[in-house]
Amino acid sequence: MKEDVSLACIGKIRSPLKSLEACPKQGHEGAPSARVEILPAFQAAMKGIKPGDRLVVLTWFHLADRTVLSVHPRHDTSKPKTGVFCTRSPNRPNPLGLHETRVVEVDEGALVVDPLEALDGTPVVDIKVSMSVKM
Repeated sequence: MKEDVSLACIGKIRSPLKSLEACPKQGHEGAPSARVEILPAFQAAMKGIKPGDRLVVLTWFHLADRTVLSVHPRHDTSKPKTGVFCTRSPNRPNPLGLHETRVVEVDEGALVVDPLEALDGTPVVDIKVSMSVKM
């Protein structure tokens, strides 16, 4: 079964993280603040976001190897290889990144968030309210 799926890039991450080696595995493991720059066509979708909000930023790991189906978790070769669907590996058939973060500042056309473990230049495909937020 082949189904075509299409995503639109809505923005880019601007981060001090300039290499994959510099990126923590998770945000709570020392990731810095970053800027989520939203393209003008999608800036109206930011309406209502305010400092203190918890968001999930969905990114496209554009440098990922999409042929990888199993990995040693956290690159630890003492652990057996595990299917990527059971890991947070960026290398996977559809390399979507999920980054739970908090809004520090809403700037014209951008969100400053903390923490964010994504590489500078990473495409953003969506932003959602974190499920840990009470509605």
